[in-house]
Amino acid sequence: MNPITMERVEETRRAILDTACNRLLTHEQKVTGLERLAESLIDVIDLPENYPELKAAGVICDLNESNCPPRPRYIVPDYAKLFEEGCRFLRLDPPRDLDEALNVLSVFIRHVPSVTNFPVFIGFLDRLLEPFALGESRDGARKKIGLFLRYVDRTITDSFCHADIGPGETLAGRLILECEREEPKSVPNLSFLYDPETTPEDFARLAAETAMGSAKPSFANHRMFLKELGEGYAVVSCYNGLLVGGGSYTLSRLRLGHLAATASGLDGFWPKLENAAETMMAYMDRRIAFMVEKSGFFESNFLATEGFIRRDRFTGMFGLVGLAECVNTLMEKEGRKDRFGHSSAADDLGLRIMDTLDGLVKGHHNPYCAATGGNFLLHGQVGIETDAGESPATRIPIGEEPEELSDHLTHCGFFHKYFPAGTGDIFVIEPTARRNPDYILDMVKGGFAKGGRYFSIHSGDSDVIRVTGYLVKRSEMDKLKAGRNVLQNTTALGLGAAINAHVLERKRR
Repeated sequence: MNPITMERVEETRRAILDTACNRLLTHEQKVTGLERLAESLIDVIDLPENYPELKAAGVICDLNESNCPPRPRYIVPDYAKLFEEGCRFLRLDPPRDLDEALNVLSVFIRHVPSVTNFPVFIGFLDRLLEPFALGESRDGARKKIGLFLRYVDRTITDSFCHADIGPGETLAGRLILECEREEPKSVPNLSFLYDPETTPEDFARLAAETAMGSAKPSFANHRMFLKELGEGYAVVSCYNGLLVGGGSYTLSRLRLGHLAATASGLDGFWPKLENAAETMMAYMDRRIAFMVEKSGFFESNFLATEGFIRRDRFTGMFGLVGLAECVNTLMEKEGRKDRFGHSSAADDLGLRIMDTLDGLVKGHHNPYCAATGGNFLLHGQVGIETDAGESPATRIPIGEEPEELSDHLTHCGFFHKYFPAGTGDIFVIEPTARRNPDYILDMVKGGFAKGGRYFSIHSGDSDVIRVTGYLVKRSEMDKLKAGRNVLQNTTALGLGAAINAHVLERKRR
């Protein structure tokens, strides 16, 4: 166990008092913050030799994961098993009608943890609810599903909570979309697993119409995820591709823009990239080893003991941000004016960086990532609220988007292929497109044909907006900015991203 300095203890004490007295936080937000501070007072991970230096320089970021990780970061339960067998620990029987199905889900999801203490996945809602919805009148089923979605929005106060629908059409899927159109909410996040070849056009059109007003669902390239992860995948949290019945132990991220700033030029960058990647993966190895070997989570938590999750379905996520800033910085150091997203030379350098990282990650073996062949999975991380001057994942910086939408979609296709654990791009659409949902579908189909993985869309006048990978309401950000309490803790993250990352200034299409 690593010693904790008195300076750090005093700093944490001050943070505890500040949190306890913060009038902008709800009680639940205070409890979550105090828990994280308590965990920060103990270090059980032996850090790789140069990890502290790289973290201090902002090159490696642990995304505020605990120094004493008590559970995996992202947990993706098998909800089909719940509906088939019930749950002994929670004394839940398999549901027999829609009321029972929604009640079972309501109870169960309150006991699914993650790094935020809220579930990052609440199931393939349309598939789960379809047999029961068909046994009700349409209006009756719609009302009950709508009330359940409202319950989720008011009790899971974290926008990283995610549900999936599609690719096949269901009555339950239609009702979910109709409810979101009628009452747009920031929770749960929602993905539409879309295959233009098999998904009925009317169903996809309803998803597009819904997305314009509520910023969800996003469109996930079902065929791409299926090829990489197989039938048992789900899109969870922001847009993470993970395995059902498993999840991800951890997510750390490499801040490529910060890394490039430490290099004298292009030649000096490559050894720094390899060193930083290897160091971060060594750190992830040690976090995972503690969770598996010492925390006792997989031996004691009911999700594992009853088989809703299995350790052999977990992996680790190697995240990155700031490829655009990395490329632009290196080009400047080489005396060139090429810009990421606007020059074939700059884009080629970005692809070379990604090819190098892809090889490094695939060449690293972790014994507890059997689900993905002993490898971590690359993830295009969405950024955090304090990021300034560093774009999420491989996105073109806000304010520098290509004039032509087709050029932007083509650029997405260059880079989305590297990220089986998820990446995505966001497009703000002129409100007039509400009258033409086929325009949205054509955009998504074209983007998928070019290799795009995940696209999020909302209208320029929508109250619910996608920030980086999660959803918030503009009206709630305004309340928080005015000094009033808000229900969702992610509203503060959205407000920070609006200030630091200019997410409200995206180009309108």
